[in-house]
Amino acid sequence: MSAWGRATTLVLAAGLALSGCGVIGTARADRMNSWVTATAAKMSLPEKVGQLFVTRVFGPGADTADPRNREMAGVDTPAEVVRRYHVGGVCIFANTGNVQNPPQLARLTNGLQQAVGAGPGLLVSADQEQGLVVRIGPPATQFPGNMALAAAVLGADDDDTAVRDSATITAQEMKALGVNQNYAPDADVNVNPANPVIGVRSFSSDPELTARLTATAVEGLQDASVSATAKHFPGHGDTTVDSHTGLPVINHSPEEWERLDAPPFRAAIDAEVDTIMSAHIVMPKLDTSGEPATLAPKLLTGLLRDELGYRGVIITDSLGMEGVRAKHPDDQIPVLALQAGADMLLTPPKLDVAINGVLDAVRRGVLTEKRIDQSLRRVLELKWRRGMLTPQQVDLAKIPQVVGTREHLATAKRISTDAITVLGGQLPWRSGKSTLIVAAKQEQLDAAAEVVRTYGPTETMVAGTDLDAVLAKAKQFDRTILLAGRAHEELAKKLATLDKPVAGVAVAEPYVAKVKLPVWLASYSTNPDSVRAAMNVLFGAAPGKGRLPVEIPGSGR
Repeated sequence: MSAWGRATTLVLAAGLALSGCGVIGTARADRMNSWVTATAAKMSLPEKVGQLFVTRVFGPGADTADPRNREMAGVDTPAEVVRRYHVGGVCIFANTGNVQNPPQLARLTNGLQQAVGAGPGLLVSADQEQGLVVRIGPPATQFPGNMALAAAVLGADDDDTAVRDSATITAQEMKALGVNQNYAPDADVNVNPANPVIGVRSFSSDPELTARLTATAVEGLQDASVSATAKHFPGHGDTTVDSHTGLPVINHSPEEWERLDAPPFRAAIDAEVDTIMSAHIVMPKLDTSGEPATLAPKLLTGLLRDELGYRGVIITDSLGMEGVRAKHPDDQIPVLALQAGADMLLTPPKLDVAINGVLDAVRRGVLTEKRIDQSLRRVLELKWRRGMLTPQQVDLAKIPQVVGTREHLATAKRISTDAITVLGGQLPWRSGKSTLIVAAKQEQLDAAAEVVRTYGPTETMVAGTDLDAVLAKAKQFDRTILLAGRAHEELAKKLATLDKPVAGVAVAEPYVAKVKLPVWLASYSTNPDSVRAAMNVLFGAAPGKGRLPVEIPGSGR
């Protein structure tokens, strides 16, 4: 008998029952099962299928017409999208006009829930990973991303408080705005420094550290009543291709996968994560079909369900990404995903095409209604556990008491400071000398200059493509600070030729620090708090307590 089977036997013997992704008392399980069964029995086939889709909508208000809604779904407003297609969820994005300010977002989510009518409430989701991937910007509290959080944890002698606080506060603020599901945490182990899409979104290159912090983040989100999502199964950490634009292939053997990729997902399952998101990646040594994991039964059903024992909701990554659209038409992709074992289908490019594709597959016998019912049950169980028996409304008057409060902002500032890692060099720098700050964007320069100007004459320069112009400018100053992203390796090499003090601050992945500069720090984040914190460490106003959560090839670090 497997470990999961032994655990199940013991649980049932103790008078408990297994829900979709956790252990609950039998009385509570009976109530859940009764509600799920009764709710499903009232649904038509189109209503059942609709519950399996999470769509994007366009515009700032539920009743605001936007031509992009008609292009995607054949209707004018977000509310009409919800009513016509009976969708199980809506995913919020800033670039669809959904997010302007906290009261507006809360009115939108309230309007979307009202559009449901008498059915179960909507899952309103967002990719609020923090750091590099954020859909709800200021005045909501902005934390640095996972790699910075891991650096803070390591610098605090493995105390996970930074991760738990970030997850809890993020969830509290999302919940206050009517967003009840977070597509976070990222559970990928970033073992490839050239990874173009994960990087600082990952906690670490250490599978065990990533596993522990993934579980902490799941618990922090879900203890604050926001559904968490571990992503991207079976692991997107060792790729050089972005699945938004191509189809990555990861050649991990079963043994390598078990050692490198599996631990965070096992930890998330043990933490009773509500949802796991599939990746549009091919793993030919785990599955010979050549399909991305999202469409691969051997990976979603065989590996995730059967081997790892996951019983919660499996959601696809966006069905609009090229990694999943490379081989199949848009009306067939959701059908193949359901056949593979997915339960929810995220943001297809044409909602009407995708839903009609599934309905047609059921009518033709390619999919059975029983298969639809299996996924529907998991979705409804999730909604029951999160109190979504009916559409919920949020109180706009309470938003200022939760979103971007002084206490929350102070916590984000503390964590940003605790993450700063001194990678090498003699600190602190002294005041009274002229300083040039170079960065990719003006907002980074403004945050840095706010601190550096207190220590002497300071100018800023946006780093363009003319590296010699930057070098010539730097020669006019006593010292130079480079806020370095992954594209700045060649510029760092140019500045290394100066016979003057140069400090690099890795504001994204720290791998750029393989270039030899007199001083290197890592903030892992371009957030203003992180940039200011790095400057404070550089000039001795704060300690650099963070520790590096990844290895930097070629640097000795």
